[in-house]
Amino acid sequence: MITPEAQRAARSLLGWGVRDLAAKAGLSWTTVSQFENGRPLRDANAAKIVEALQAHGVELIADDDRTGAVLVYARRRD
Repeated sequence: MITPEAQRAARSLLGWGVRDLAAKAGLSWTTVSQFENGRPLRDANAAKIVEALQAHGVELIADDDRTGAVLVYARRRD
């Protein structure tokens, strides 16, 4: 699940503005902006945003205790 706070944190890690994320996710900038300002996000749009962020090395964190984003340089192989 993505939260507005995690989305803002992810954009910040990447140095992206709202329009940058929107372009990478294939959405309008107003959709991205409105979500960050509290408007609900459709599941399909949330998936596009998460996919765009993950494609650029960002993992989102959202659980009962915290929300945010982490920049991942490389994944470990077990």
